[in-house]
Amino acid sequence: MRADDLVPLGRTGLQVSRLGLGLASLGGLFEPVPEEQAAATIDTAWESGVRLFDTAPVYGYGRSETRTGAALASRPRDAYVLCTKVGRLIEPSGPDTQPIWADPPAGVGPRLDYSYAGVLRSVEESLGRLGLDRIDVLHVHDPDEDFGAAVGEAYRALADLRAEGVVGAVSLGVNHAPVAARFLREAAAPGPDCVLLAGRYNLLDQSGLDELLPLCAERGVAVMAAGVYQSGLLADPRPGAPHGYASVPAELASRIGALRRICTAFDVPPLAAAVQFPLGHPAVTSVVVGARSPAEVADTVSLFNHPVPGDFWTAVKTAGLLPEGAPTPA
Repeated sequence: MRADDLVPLGRTGLQVSRLGLGLASLGGLFEPVPEEQAAATIDTAWESGVRLFDTAPVYGYGRSETRTGAALASRPRDAYVLCTKVGRLIEPSGPDTQPIWADPPAGVGPRLDYSYAGVLRSVEESLGRLGLDRIDVLHVHDPDEDFGAAVGEAYRALADLRAEGVVGAVSLGVNHAPVAARFLREAAAPGPDCVLLAGRYNLLDQSGLDELLPLCAERGVAVMAAGVYQSGLLADPRPGAPHGYASVPAELASRIGALRRICTAFDVPPLAAAVQFPLGHPAVTSVVVGARSPAEVADTVSLFNHPVPGDFWTAVKTAGLLPEGAPTPA
């Protein structure tokens, strides 16, 4: 299994690389990224065989989509899969601003809108920023923000766009596995084709295995796993490191320490195990990892391609660090 391997995206008819590039950082997540660096990051991903790219209107309030479209403009349109999202419109004085975006465009912000008309407007504006005439995968972003409207009007709009060929596949972009499972059960047939699941199926959190992943496998819904580094905890678990924890809980710190010791024993970088683990599940087609520089892309590709022996996974399970029933990469 290599980062540039192409596999079917579930039942969609699309082909995606095993490794996808998340483009939030290129919109200025936490710190600014110069335009030239953003373009070079996407170029490096392309040269490494990455053919799955995931952006959103809210990433830098349109900046990520604009940069993504510009960087991919010279690439053959049928040679990559582009994902973006609906649920937030970017408009003057949009009230739902987020402090995580560094130096966003002046005078605009996001506004939550899962209405039928709002989704159609969002798609039209995304196409304009991207410079495209179709979107391969369109996620309903954070449907828990207004679940009734998201599973009703937003899904109906996306299903209509899918029928018209403007959208190749309908998906969800979620941080909570139970929300996605509920959406799959309640959406009108035939339902979403994919799920982008962030932070809920990785070496430190397997809550996606409880209900969502078995349901996706049963229904042929493809899963793209994001947040596989758990905000960098496995790489640098020290308190105050840039992983969002002022103080890492003792039980979590103990698990991380045990994982790192097994990694050392098998000469496996912790992040190599992290980026490869989700792909052991048959419903997971790809992992999506963010990067803000060419060097970060190169590092992720190297980690993805690093050999991880089967005995490593056996040792992790024997230590009680993964559920016995969690499938692991072959």
